[in-house]
Amino acid sequence: MNYRKLNRDSSNRKALFRDLVTDLFIHERIQTTEAKAKEIRSIAEKLITLAKRGDLHARRQVAAFVRREAADENQDAIQKLFSDLATRYSERPGGYTRILKLGPRRGDAAPMVYLELVDRA
Repeated sequence: MNYRKLNRDSSNRKALFRDLVTDLFIHERIQTTEAKAKEIRSIAEKLITLAKRGDLHARRQVAAFVRREAADENQDAIQKLFSDLATRYSERPGGYTRILKLGPRRGDAAPMVYLELVDRA
């Protein structure tokens, strides 16, 4: 296997990834476990690369994965990805995210991290 199963079946895992990637695009920084962050990083970078392409097919591919949640009062997560994030990373060839380690979680000692977009305001 080339991916982590995270003790979930495939539909639950896909829903988890969709939610976390959408939250990453809306808030530009999320706190999660290290294993989830490493899986989400590759998905988010592929979606940002699609958004940089900017055509209709890329928009439909992103819309098939990212949820339609309000990023602010006038745009949702997909619109923010294509208008703000794609223009921010237009000159950058890759490496749009970073992982900052926080330490163990209090309840079960799972390693916690911040997954954030680089060059955020």
